[in-house]
Amino acid sequence: MKQILQSLKTGETTVADVPAPSMRSGHILINTSHTLVSAGTERTLVGFGKANWVDKARQQPDKVRMVLDKVRTDGLATTLDAVQSKLDQPLALGYCNVGAIAEVGAGINGLALGERIVSNGGHAQVVCVPRNLTAKIPDSVTDEQASFTVLAAIGLQGIRLVNPTLGECVVVTGLGLIGLLTVQMLRAQGCRVLGIDFDPARLELARKFGAEVVNPGKGEDVLAAAAGFSRGRGVDAVIITASTKSNEPVSQAATMCRKRGRIVLVGVTGLELSRADFYEKELSFQVSCSYGPGRYDPAYEQGGQDYPVGFVRWTEQRNFEAVLDLMASGLLDIESLISHRFSLEQAEEAYDLLSSGEPSLGILLEYPQQQGVGPRVVSLTDNEGSGSDGGVVNRAPAAGKATVGFLGAGNYAGRVLIPAFKAAGAEMHTVVSGGGVSSVHYGKKHGFRQASTDGKALVEDASVNTLVIATRHDSHARQVLDGLRAGKHIFCEKPLCLTHEELTEIEAEAAGRPEQLLVIGFNRRFAPHVVTAKALLETVAEPKNMVMTVNAGAIPVDHWTQDPEVGGGRIVGEACHFIDLLRHLVGTSITGHYSIAVGRHPAVEITEDRATITLTFADGSVGTIHYLANGDKSFPKERLEVFCAGRVLQLDNFRKLKTYGWPGAKDNRLWRQNKGQGACANEFVKAVSGGGQSPIPREEIFEVSRVTLEVAEQLRKQS
Repeated sequence: MKQILQSLKTGETTVADVPAPSMRSGHILINTSHTLVSAGTERTLVGFGKANWVDKARQQPDKVRMVLDKVRTDGLATTLDAVQSKLDQPLALGYCNVGAIAEVGAGINGLALGERIVSNGGHAQVVCVPRNLTAKIPDSVTDEQASFTVLAAIGLQGIRLVNPTLGECVVVTGLGLIGLLTVQMLRAQGCRVLGIDFDPARLELARKFGAEVVNPGKGEDVLAAAAGFSRGRGVDAVIITASTKSNEPVSQAATMCRKRGRIVLVGVTGLELSRADFYEKELSFQVSCSYGPGRYDPAYEQGGQDYPVGFVRWTEQRNFEAVLDLMASGLLDIESLISHRFSLEQAEEAYDLLSSGEPSLGILLEYPQQQGVGPRVVSLTDNEGSGSDGGVVNRAPAAGKATVGFLGAGNYAGRVLIPAFKAAGAEMHTVVSGGGVSSVHYGKKHGFRQASTDGKALVEDASVNTLVIATRHDSHARQVLDGLRAGKHIFCEKPLCLTHEELTEIEAEAAGRPEQLLVIGFNRRFAPHVVTAKALLETVAEPKNMVMTVNAGAIPVDHWTQDPEVGGGRIVGEACHFIDLLRHLVGTSITGHYSIAVGRHPAVEITEDRATITLTFADGSVGTIHYLANGDKSFPKERLEVFCAGRVLQLDNFRKLKTYGWPGAKDNRLWRQNKGQGACANEFVKAVSGGGQSPIPREEIFEVSRVTLEVAEQLRKQS
């Protein structure tokens, strides 16, 4: 299928061939008929992409501070790699989509194939969207009209926050698409409206929709106009839909409002506010969040958990429905807002128009009709024969070589794992991602034969003998089991699983397949400084005392990694690395563990990521892991200290190794951070290709996984 992508590095917009998205539970696949270009948002993205490095930095000073913090802790080279990787990833554009239902996921009722639907899907021939971000289109509303639903819902949410009553005076500052739709909805609610903009054509449209208008670009006095408009009383409310760095729209709004007036920011402006402006009138100021309640709530959007209508009358989905009802009743004039129409193949022309300065308003993209959702596999090579599904013909793996398929193409897989496996000499066969964009990007970049969104097909593909699993944590156990049963060697990015039941099942399956490798990405074992430390420690027979301090940094409580059922929490999802590292350095089994969480505080929702874990080992060694999310970013993220035989080793952030009291040993500092990912992948690929021993013994993988699960359980009981 075709999808519109934009480069954040160059600003170039392309129409790319990507595999159709995979179906997910609670989601809908839509065959697109029309999408609307969001002029404000997408013009900003294109402008950012075309800016030079200096201008990019000026536009995002908060990101610059994050980069500088990372340089101080991880080094310049590692930081530059991360920044380049982020800018290198293509961005899927668009969020105003209309089409017909092609497939309905599990758990969805009340929808039928072929029904017309509006969603916040992107500019693509097929989109996969969660049910709560869709709405049915009434018969009397055309697809072109419906494509304005999402933008109108943004304006409607601003109106709901202003909460106007019949006859109130409301100012709309900024008459782009959202502003003009807001004007019409306010008029439909019985409000008097004053529109402010510099564009005469847009002012004329606002006047057509029943608003009074003022043009500051012609020297017209905005404050005088507002005073006359409000009959000298001050306006009741101001909705700002403009996009500008200036503080003037907010300051102007405060001046023109009556006492206890309301100001809602829907667009983007400077926010250096004058306290006096707001204090004397007791004004209220609020920033509107996109389409309404539910936006950015994973439980609502991805989990499908609707808000009870008795408590939250207007969710983002209900705002979509309200807009569509206004269209059906004829209260919204959409035709007057359409300035250009382009076919999907002309998308690059549409975006050239967007950044050309030529007047435009509603830019519609029209899509060719198609049956079904299209192929979920696309060939990335010119010299391979194509199969009936659009992919390449399967062939047996090359003798003595790891032929690899990747399940997952997220940031870590694309920036670290895929390059590591390629450098190790693996044959890169297929890369799978849910949406298809990242699999095509990394597939082309690193020489894969094909990109796909069909993980099941990859697991069953006889031409692949090795699977790398780099998906979200809740899918690891199932994919490991499926891969083992399909006869594949498995490299699974941590964690192996999220429950004891899953671990027991994996152990039983692996026990019957001794010839298949099963390795977890415990890469820190293979870091060069850890290899040195391990060699030094093996010369000492007595027990060791180890202190591992992890300055993990805070992650929001609603991030997927914090969800025990999806990410497993931070102990299972990340602290397993450090349990394994200490287990590896000691070289004997873990005999006991005790964990304690930092005490509950009213300001902190979780305690699992602020904990101390103590491990005891069969040789008498003791290891302590301080896994802390309450530190400062300028402190090294990972610091290891080992005390034994009157000597000390200190490893800082996998860049600096200092030795105290070790005869003949020297301090060592790397130019760039090295956590061992490359060496880990290399050892695994060598074992697959040469039939050698697993680089990490299975019994240690299962032992560390079991202890990690027990530690997480113990900490959760304390919360």
